[in-house]
Amino acid sequence: MSSSGMDGGTNLTPARFVWPYGGRSVYLSGSFTGWSEHWPMTPVEGCPTVFQTICSLPPGYHQYKFIVDGEWRHDEHQPFVNGNYGIVNTVLLTGEPDYNPAVMIPHTTSGSNMDVDNETFQRVVRVSDSTPNEPLPRISEADLEVSRHRISAFLSTHMAYELLPESGKVIALDVDLPVKQAFHILYEQGISTAPLWDFSKGRFVGVLSALDFILIMRELGNNDSNLTEEELQKHTISAWKETKLYLNKQTVEHGKIFPKRLVQAGPDQNLKDVALKILHNHVATVPITHSTSSDGSYPQLLYLASLSEVLKLVCRYFRHSLSSLPILQSPICSLPLGTWVPKIGESNRQPLAILRPNSSLSAALNLFIQADVSSIPIVDDNDSLLDVYSRSDITALAKDKIYTHINLDEMTVHQALQLGQEPYPNGASRQRCQMCLRSDSLHKVMEKLEKPGVRRVVITEAGSKRVEGIISLSDIFKFLLS
Repeated sequence: MSSSGMDGGTNLTPARFVWPYGGRSVYLSGSFTGWSEHWPMTPVEGCPTVFQTICSLPPGYHQYKFIVDGEWRHDEHQPFVNGNYGIVNTVLLTGEPDYNPAVMIPHTTSGSNMDVDNETFQRVVRVSDSTPNEPLPRISEADLEVSRHRISAFLSTHMAYELLPESGKVIALDVDLPVKQAFHILYEQGISTAPLWDFSKGRFVGVLSALDFILIMRELGNNDSNLTEEELQKHTISAWKETKLYLNKQTVEHGKIFPKRLVQAGPDQNLKDVALKILHNHVATVPITHSTSSDGSYPQLLYLASLSEVLKLVCRYFRHSLSSLPILQSPICSLPLGTWVPKIGESNRQPLAILRPNSSLSAALNLFIQADVSSIPIVDDNDSLLDVYSRSDITALAKDKIYTHINLDEMTVHQALQLGQEPYPNGASRQRCQMCLRSDSLHKVMEKLEKPGVRRVVITEAGSKRVEGIISLSDIFKFLLS
């Protein structure tokens, strides 16, 4: 146990601060340190996930936070407020000896090495005017409306051309390209989608995505299928798209099946329209195109817009005026967004799709289609997060033509994930799972989601890493623009 004190003070009162959620290194900082000094916390003997420190502080009101593995955190089970340093915990020391031996004391069974659940902690100090059993604060309808209005106004007055980088490349594929070659191009370039160009029509006609290859792999694994690996050598993208129409029955009119129209946007369309196009059409990207001809033929492909790029602009614009968006400091568990593990007795929530590492790759591909999800948390027998298998990971099967000699029912998700641990051939690194706590603010989650390649954040329980939910980019924009 480590001790810390304040110099030159009189009538100081000892108080114990506890972080019971695990970590490699934990520090304490607060108003009593000027927020600049960080006091180390040490594990409790027999409870390696519980960190504590005893501080001698003057009686009165104090604010504090924890620094866990380099990240600022607060304890959602203790009183907290919105302060100059984000969400901070609060404590009121009275100076009365009956109340000051500790802030929190872990109640554990002797000799137990199990992670300590926060519910086993007993409050023994008078803090603020609230109790740890109070419900989490809910944002007011007025603050919610103000935040949504300001974000909507920003998106409505900023255009798609602002997403364009100063330099870069955008890859498009010819519809007459063999499917097998297209599969390898996506893998080698480290991308999961590419617009399709039809020279005969002089325009972009669609998008080839990782979902296409999931469907192809399912077809290859189907004994009754006419699509064989050899046929992929000569099977063109356009031919596959025709096959896909009959597999999915995408659009039926008067007994005839028609392909979906390509969802695209112009550089002068506002970002709100771009975001809504992505949401309403359930696509990952929208090509930004521009044509100088009156009929719109032979357009120039400028960029592939995604919700991640739009979110990055939002975060950048409001970075120094977070107070103008009160909703950003709200804990995500207090907001109606994301998919969460249903609580006992709840039957109206959408179940969260999860798999074990020994599940077959076939089960994962089927779950992508049936549950209509883009990623699946992979958990152990205790539902603790191990990894995430995403639709884009399917392109790793192109490495050394692995897809030609695997059995989808025999290959496990764990084995498939190992294929994706290496960087792409072009040197780009793969983004693995991003995690957060249910007590983290919406702003913190948005900062994680604005990173390139990150499309969802898995919500885990502190310490155990038990999966509690998942929040995607689509969830964020559905919530902000609803």
